[in-house]
Amino acid sequence: MKAQWAILIGLVLAIIIAIFAVVNVDPVPVNYLFGEAQWPLILVILGSALLGALVSGMLAMVRSFTLSRKVKALEAEKATRDAELHAAQNELTVYKEREMKAQPQYEEDVNRTL
Repeated sequence: MKAQWAILIGLVLAIIIAIFAVVNVDPVPVNYLFGEAQWPLILVILGSALLGALVSGMLAMVRSFTLSRKVKALEAEKATRDAELHAAQNELTVYKEREMKAQPQYEEDVNRTL
């Protein structure tokens, strides 16, 4: 559902940018470090929008990659801790079983001495 909303919002924004760009077709000066050129404003607007989308997409990919690596590391740590917890629970169970077996014998020894 989120993907559908994202596509819908993206299409609406693309249409708004396209309409705005078509309305502004006058040539504008674009200054470079080494010179100046006259470009239609539509190209400047669309180029800027595409460049912004490209940069934000790259940043999102880097963030996604970083988060997926963190998730894998945390899942590995969780598996290790789960194994440690399971071992500790087994050890506790064995200890309790030994204690339960030893307790009746202790009570018999106490009763004999009395």
